[in-house]
Amino acid sequence: MFEIISKGFIIGLLVSSPMGPVNMLCVQRTLDRGHLHGLITGFGAVLSDLIYALITLLGVSLISDFISKEQYTIQLIGSIVLIIFGFIVFRTHPLKGWSPQIQHEETRYIKDFVSSFLLTFSNVTIIFVFISLYARFSFNPFDHGYGSVIVAIISLATGAVSWWIFLTAFVSKLRHHFSRKGLVVLNRVVGSILMIIGFAGCFLSM
Repeated sequence: MFEIISKGFIIGLLVSSPMGPVNMLCVQRTLDRGHLHGLITGFGAVLSDLIYALITLLGVSLISDFISKEQYTIQLIGSIVLIIFGFIVFRTHPLKGWSPQIQHEETRYIKDFVSSFLLTFSNVTIIFVFISLYARFSFNPFDHGYGSVIVAIISLATGAVSWWIFLTAFVSKLRHHFSRKGLVVLNRVVGSILMIIGFAGCFLSM
């Protein structure tokens, strides 16, 4: 059970952390409207990610026999996808051409949540990221019963929420010293971690 919890937490964290459009939206809203608006934006992304995580888990469980037979091949492919994804994240330039604005006193939490959910949900390719991470970490809680699936989803959510709490707190704390350079560094760290995990997976799959 501890293995499911730890793997679920790491996967949730890795899925949420790359500085894509939703992360940029979260940063902008945190800078413009305050910490809570950024956090609500992150929670909208979490709900979408959990839906895709469950859909992917159901798909993986249906082909569990095939996955068991081709475990190393699938892990190798998943690791290669992670390397490519990590490289894309590494090369991304967050908030290019944008500078922080004066914080606005506008309250629109529901709109922030819904818009973030829809933006994240429109990115169907996140399924391939989940497949890659599930393959890399040999993550299939359905093998251990439905109770393990519930634990897995909670662990995924905890990892994702932890990222949004960290990001919004970090941005709020350093708001007056905030720069695009800091986000670029953060993106490169996350991208490097993904590529390292991918290369390690390739090595272990041989």
